[in-house]
Amino acid sequence: MTTGRRRMRGAPWLAWAVVALVLLWAVAPGAFTGHDPIAGVPADKLRPPGAEHLFGTDAVGRDVFARVVHGSVHSLSGALVAVAVGLVAGTLLGLLAGAADGVADAAVMRLVDVLLSVPGLLLALTVIILLGPGTVNVAIAVGAGSVAAFARLARAEVVRVRRADYVEAAFGSGGRFPAVLWRHILPNSLGPVVALAALQFGAAILAISTLGFLGYGAEPPTPEWGLLIAEGRNYLATSWWLTTLPGAVVVAVVLAAGRISRSIGKDRP
Repeated sequence: MTTGRRRMRGAPWLAWAVVALVLLWAVAPGAFTGHDPIAGVPADKLRPPGAEHLFGTDAVGRDVFARVVHGSVHSLSGALVAVAVGLVAGTLLGLLAGAADGVADAAVMRLVDVLLSVPGLLLALTVIILLGPGTVNVAIAVGAGSVAAFARLARAEVVRVRRADYVEAAFGSGGRFPAVLWRHILPNSLGPVVALAALQFGAAILAISTLGFLGYGAEPPTPEWGLLIAEGRNYLATSWWLTTLPGAVVVAVVLAAGRISRSIGKDRP
């Protein structure tokens, strides 16, 4: 009985529900709100949360909930691009370092150490300066900042799996290195990397929202989460909902992604 209760408390169903809801917002925003996220009604400006406007309205009378719902596609797609960039580039670097060994391993890991020594947000800002602002460029910049973390973890897992008995048996039975790498080493190294990808998904949303808040993301009046928070900061004293409620959505998604990442890590054999 006690074990059952512990499993219920540890179950990540709530985290999955939060992520699923936000994904549905991105896929079908019209099913959750009938308000226009761009056009406002001046007569309804700065109305507090209520039955008609769940998250209230902003300074030009736009429904904040509608802007959060429609803005989810920008934040989530940007986070997915960022995770994809970090996952693919980092895993390839880690695979190269762990499989090649010797000079190649040392060279790749020194590069990773240099990247890890630079704060992620500073590295993202550097990439944005090179590429220019915009939603896609921000996503690529955030992804570039996570390459080192993926590479370090992938390399550690590849080195661990290479020493396993079944890998040694595969080599001993005449298996060629590329085939053993593809069939045995890579698939058995991806578990922790996938868990990190779930964690980085939440971190990417937070980083993209931060950069959007700083003005490097989507241009107004695009309803991007970081931009929504930035637009409401001048009304904190009188209209708390403009920043608090979009910010709460960001926090909820980040925490949910972290919980899912932990559950994936615990489910590993």
